[in-house]
Amino acid sequence: MENSDISQYFNDRTIFITGGTGFMGKVLVWKLLKSCPGLKNIYVLIRSKRGKSAMLRYQEVLQAPLFDSIRKMDESLMSKVQAVCGDVSLDELGIAPEMKQKLISEVSIVFHGAATLNLDAQLTDAINMNTCGTLRMLEFCSEMKNLEAFVHFSTAFCHVDLDSLNEEVHRSSFDVNNIMKLSTWLNEKSITMVTPHLIHPHPNTYTFSKRLAEDVVTDFHPQLPVVIVRPSIVCPSLKEPLPGWVDNLNGPIGILAAGGKGVLRSVLCKADYTAEAVPVDFAINAAIAIAWKTAINKQKANSVPVYNLTQHNLNPITWETVMIKGKEEALKYPFELMLWYPAGSITENRFIHTYKRIFYHWIPAYLIDGIMLLLGQKRFMVRVQQKISDGLRVLQYFTMRNWDFKNDRLIALRESLGDVDREEFNMDFENMEVESYFRNSILGARQYCLKEDPASIPRARRTLKILYVLDFIVVYLRYAFAIWLLYKLYQFVSSVF
Repeated sequence: MENSDISQYFNDRTIFITGGTGFMGKVLVWKLLKSCPGLKNIYVLIRSKRGKSAMLRYQEVLQAPLFDSIRKMDESLMSKVQAVCGDVSLDELGIAPEMKQKLISEVSIVFHGAATLNLDAQLTDAINMNTCGTLRMLEFCSEMKNLEAFVHFSTAFCHVDLDSLNEEVHRSSFDVNNIMKLSTWLNEKSITMVTPHLIHPHPNTYTFSKRLAEDVVTDFHPQLPVVIVRPSIVCPSLKEPLPGWVDNLNGPIGILAAGGKGVLRSVLCKADYTAEAVPVDFAINAAIAIAWKTAINKQKANSVPVYNLTQHNLNPITWETVMIKGKEEALKYPFELMLWYPAGSITENRFIHTYKRIFYHWIPAYLIDGIMLLLGQKRFMVRVQQKISDGLRVLQYFTMRNWDFKNDRLIALRESLGDVDREEFNMDFENMEVESYFRNSILGARQYCLKEDPASIPRARRTLKILYVLDFIVVYLRYAFAIWLLYKLYQFVSSVF
């Protein structure tokens, strides 16, 4: 790409990526091919799974719709992406000796994003993947002859004990090496017992293990050109690779989808608190620009450079806005197979939230499953509500707190880019149009996650009208029943006194 400093830097360079099958990893590979077509190769670490080889698994990833635009642009670009059989949970990453030598001699840029994103993962698994996996990656990359940047994907929520998070490393009070050893010494029962005390004040093993991983990265500075990037909640894309593209229902988009299906009626959150989220294309654009900046900066920093990939106060969006705008768009572009009319709400009152969960989530779920049992059909609603309940339990830690993530270094990087790079690697949070973003996010979740054809929207709108009438009737029947109960109570009290 002409006049792009970033694109020109990547010409004839080889990149090594972990986590390439994940949400961010797919967009990273897409963006590198699209905006840096002169690169030499992209090696993606991927493990064999369920009898499928690494090569076959990644070929399936590359057949995803988001790569259609790359094939149209230049089919030959797809041949630059090569799968490497391996696993960060294994010594030497489980990579064959011949491939190891190839990577050591060729790779210039590393993006390390492999991690277990299961917030309820066993501490042993989280430490092995997120912390020990990072150590194995760094040890492996220490042998690379031409390494110019090692970009480690952390999370903005890895320091939950800090009211305000600056773009710097905050060492854990634990010795990370001892924690890694401890996770292998203790049996499952012992690990389960000590986990709550060990990870406190972290809400889950994910943020705890990612915090420890930052310590591991710091230990390799300045021997390696390491840099830490901390995205907040990563959400559907703004523009690239497709408006609203998403391949999972984690975080806010999962709430909106469940609400749109009519199975989620209450969310516990502080309405006026900021929803610290970032579109996936902004996060990836920033990561690539950071890799470039790290590589061209030949003067070693005194400490590990850290970038918070957050919007901070650039274009803050509250949880109330998320819920209102999401609900509006879900009513304009309804989902298929809605179980009830989307009429969810938010509250910060735990009693009201619990009341709504019982009467709007669990009781209807058991009633539906009871009907399915009588009809001899497969029961599913209680299981769905259990998943929703688990998701809300994890998410409410973040929706009931306000976060202050400084992003001065990220903004300085953005301002330092030339006009071409600033447009190509867009990070302009201020120019996000909220309504169209939520519209595309709902449509993206509908099409890419739930596999619902856009052509079904007119039919879904007709279903929505029917559900609206039914919901209206049920609401007024409920009010009538409440009035009847009060009347009967009045009659009883009058007869007694």
